[in-house]
Amino acid sequence: MVESISGTLGSASWIDRGWRTVFRIGFPLARSWWRIWRPTHEGALIAIYVGPALLLVQASYRSEWNFPGGGIHRGETPEAAARRELREETGLVVSALNPAGSVRGTWDGRRDRVHFFELRLDRLPRLQLDNREIIEARLVSPSEAASLALTGPVSSYLARKPEART
Repeated sequence: MVESISGTLGSASWIDRGWRTVFRIGFPLARSWWRIWRPTHEGALIAIYVGPALLLVQASYRSEWNFPGGGIHRGETPEAAARRELREETGLVVSALNPAGSVRGTWDGRRDRVHFFELRLDRLPRLQLDNREIIEARLVSPSEAASLALTGPVSSYLARKPEART
């Protein structure tokens, strides 16, 4: 039950390709820096359920699948960050999200606290991937998600949500 939504490399503008290159070079450099300095980071991710399926996104600079989301800016609430990141990465605009807890861990060399939110939809609206950072989105069953390479926070979320694994 995999449904894939892709940004297309062939139709990517030179600006999109330039941003992808910056992400592909910058992310490994940032990881190296984080492994040395061990900074703290706070982020927000959104588990989007369409019926029983989950929406996963693929970043241009990662091999693992993730939920939409990202870092929390200074002075921003976790929910505001989640809504902002959702809009930036997928084009979806929502007024409210359901809080689903948080988890702490060390991922990519950073000490991280990730706030989870959930959004439940009857159908997936048309997504507008930014085609720079996020290049693909995929609806998968929770059991299929378990067979994919996932980021640490997504793996942690699925491990503590029994209903998400069925």
